[in-house]
Amino acid sequence: MSDKSPITVVITGAAGQIAYSLLYQVASGYVFGMDQPLVLHLLDIAPMMGVLGGVVMEIQDCALPLVQNVVATDDPNVGFKDIDAAFLVGAMPRKEGMERKDLLAANVKIFKVQGQAMDQHAKKTVKVLVVGNPANTNALICSHYAPSIPKENFSAMTRLDQNRAAGQLAVKLGQPISSIKKVTIWGNHSSTQFPDAAQATVNGQPLGLDTTWLQEQFMPTVQKRGAAVIAARKLSSAMSAAKAASDHMKSWFSSTPADDWVSMGVFSDGSYGTPEGVMFSFPITIKDGKWSIVKGLEMSDFAKEKLALTGAELCEEREEAMAVCKA
Repeated sequence: MSDKSPITVVITGAAGQIAYSLLYQVASGYVFGMDQPLVLHLLDIAPMMGVLGGVVMEIQDCALPLVQNVVATDDPNVGFKDIDAAFLVGAMPRKEGMERKDLLAANVKIFKVQGQAMDQHAKKTVKVLVVGNPANTNALICSHYAPSIPKENFSAMTRLDQNRAAGQLAVKLGQPISSIKKVTIWGNHSSTQFPDAAQATVNGQPLGLDTTWLQEQFMPTVQKRGAAVIAARKLSSAMSAAKAASDHMKSWFSSTPADDWVSMGVFSDGSYGTPEGVMFSFPITIKDGKWSIVKGLEMSDFAKEKLALTGAELCEEREEAMAVCKA
């Protein structure tokens, strides 16, 4: 058995379907290392405690050597106590006929409570990944209510979009997914995101794909993939969302390879003319757990237009969310 000290990881919405796929990936060692013991904190709302009890039984029944303890709770103060990593999966799902501002209002309340609990009880070094939508703005709210935790410790998930984009390119080129590098998702995790293959490589070479295909087929497929999965499964992406959350945190706790980068929603510093202070997805390199935005990439006029569009949406979301916070 490992002689490493255990790290404490919280997963919110722990009785839900994304968490059901995520828990095994985290607990198996895929994310934090095959020799890294874990204490799992599973947080959900009071009506879900019965279901969550069943999930705890299953974790026990998986007989996972890295899991030292499991704490199931509906109290954020318990859930966020002394955590090293947080997967914030639980959020109000969008229901039919629901306006975005209604969704934002419901989620502001959730992420305000969680931010405050984290501010008081989490380690100041905690790395926080927001998966629950609208992820970028939920991450912004959470950070706003946890001022004692550095802003760079909060991120929003666009790795699912990156994985979707890489998958589409691999299929188109008839190459294995491992050969595709430097795919970028810019902006918001919404249909205004800009999936960008301009810098992408296949086996270290430019893709050589037709611009018309990239703009008219590839981009909309990636942007609307979540809706396509819902239409087919009658449920939203869970297995792929959990895998992306695992990939995001695995990258963040280690380093990115020299010939690749990842996409993460992080606080914008204004790079590439983006609005400062919103959670914006950029190409990111990571060295020993510290992320940096990849600078100096050539941007076409088309790309600049797409960045402006998604940036404007993020500013709108921020204004709406902050209005709810102040109300």
